[in-house]
Amino acid sequence: MSNAWRSAPVTIFTCMCLFAGGCIPSLEGNEPREPTKEIPNSFVPATSNANSTAAQPSTTTQMVWRDFFDSAELEALIETALEKNQELNIELQEIIIARTEVSARRGAYLPKFEIGAGAGLERVGKNTSQGVGDDAHRLPENLGDFTFGLQGSWEIDIWGKLRNAVKSADLRYLASIESRNFMVTQIVAEIARSYYELVAIDNLLDVLKRNLQVLQTALEIVKLEKQAARVTELAVQRFEAEVLKNSSRLYDLEQQKIQTENRINFLVGRYPQPVIRKAQKLNEALPHVTTGLPSDLLQNRPDIRQAELELAASKLDVQVAKAEFYPALSLETGVGYRAFNIKHLVATPDSLVYNLAGNMVAPLLNRRAIEAEYRSANARQIQAVLNYERTVLQAFTDVANQLAMIENLEKGYNLQMQQVEALARSSEISKVLFQSARADYMEVLLTQRDLLDAQMDLIETRKRQWLAVVDLYKALGGGWRGNASKAVLAHTE
Repeated sequence: MSNAWRSAPVTIFTCMCLFAGGCIPSLEGNEPREPTKEIPNSFVPATSNANSTAAQPSTTTQMVWRDFFDSAELEALIETALEKNQELNIELQEIIIARTEVSARRGAYLPKFEIGAGAGLERVGKNTSQGVGDDAHRLPENLGDFTFGLQGSWEIDIWGKLRNAVKSADLRYLASIESRNFMVTQIVAEIARSYYELVAIDNLLDVLKRNLQVLQTALEIVKLEKQAARVTELAVQRFEAEVLKNSSRLYDLEQQKIQTENRINFLVGRYPQPVIRKAQKLNEALPHVTTGLPSDLLQNRPDIRQAELELAASKLDVQVAKAEFYPALSLETGVGYRAFNIKHLVATPDSLVYNLAGNMVAPLLNRRAIEAEYRSANARQIQAVLNYERTVLQAFTDVANQLAMIENLEKGYNLQMQQVEALARSSEISKVLFQSARADYMEVLLTQRDLLDAQMDLIETRKRQWLAVVDLYKALGGGWRGNASKAVLAHTE
C-alpha cells in the first residue's frame, strides 16, 4: 500500500475539520461575555452616618440555625419542617434527577456493548442468483438464520463534546444542591418570621385584653358618676362604644393568630393544630448579626453559588453545541456466531463471525438545527451571566436594606418606649383628675385610647425588629448549614 493511500484518511479528516470549522455561524451582535463580579467594599455608603459592621468577620452566617435562634419551640418547628416540608422534599427529588443525569451523560461517554440473539426463516426464489446457488449446494428450501453474539460501539470524543456534557451535568447537579440550600434558608427564615409574628399577636391580645378590663372598669365608674348626676348619658355611651370597638378588635387578632398558626403548620408539613410558643420571647434581647464583607456573600448565599454553577454549565453547553459542527468518529465492532442450522450454530470457526469498522461523519446539509441549538446555547449563556449579576445585586441590596431597617427601627423603638411611658403617666393622672372632677370623661377616654395605640405600635415595632434580624440573617446567606446538607448528599449517593 502506498504512503499516499495510507495518508488519505488523515487528509480527508483534516479537510472535513477545516470545512466544518469554517461553517460555524458568527455570533456577532450577541457575543458571549463574562459577568461583572466587582461589588462595593461596604454595605453602607461612605456618605451614610450608619454604624457599619462591614469589616467584621462573617461569623453569623457561618452559624447553623440552631445556634442563631435561641428558642426550643422554634428549633423544634424548623427541625420538623426540614424533614417534612413538601417543597424541600420536591427539591430533593430534583437533586436525585440531576444526579441520574450525570450518570446518563457518563454512560454516553463510555463504550456501549450489547448482547443479542436472533432466529429467522427465509425462502428465496429459485430463479434468483442466491436461489440457484442454494439449490446447487442442496440447501433446504426454507433456510434458517440463527445468530447470537456481542456488539459494541464507541464514539471517540475527539472534541471533548461528551466530556463537556458530563461536566455540565455535574455542575447542574451541584447547582440543584445549592437550590435546595437556598430553599432551606427561605424555609428557616419564613418559619422564624411566622413564629415571631405569632408571638407578637399574643402580646397584642394581652395588651388589648388588659385595656378592655381598664375600659370596663372605667365604664362602671362612669355609670356610677351618672347616677350621681356628675356626667350625662353621653359619657356612658362613649365609654360603652369604646369597649365594643376594642372587643371587636379581639376577633380580628384571633383570626390573624389562626392564620399565622396554620401558615406555620403548612410549612412544617402538618394539618392545623396549636403551635407551642412563648409570648415573652418578643421582648428578649435581639441576636447580634455581623455582616462581614460584601465579598462573603459570594460564598455564603446559596442562590449566588447556584447562579455561578449554572453559568459555568452554560459555558460548557456552548462548547458542546459548537462541537456538533465537527466530524464525529465512531468505532463499531461485533463478534458472535451465525448459521442457517441451529445444530451448527456454535461450530468454531466455521460459524464464527466478527466485524470491526470505523465511521466518520460530519454535518453537510440541513445544518439549521445545529446552528439554532448553537445560537440558543449562546443566548442561554448570556442569560446565565445576567442572572448571576442580578442575583449578586439583589443579595447586596437585601443586606443594605435590612441594615438600614434595623438601625432605624431601633431608634424608633426607643422613642416609642418613651411615648408609652409618658402616656401611661398621663392615663393615671387623667383618672385621678376625673374622679376629683377636675377633668371630663373625654380626656380620660382619649388618653386611654392613645395609650392603647402606643402600646400596640410598640409591639408592632418590636416584631418588625425581629423580622428585620431574621431577614438580615437570610440575606447574608445564613440558615442552610447543618445536618440538612449532609442528609441531601446521603440521599443522592
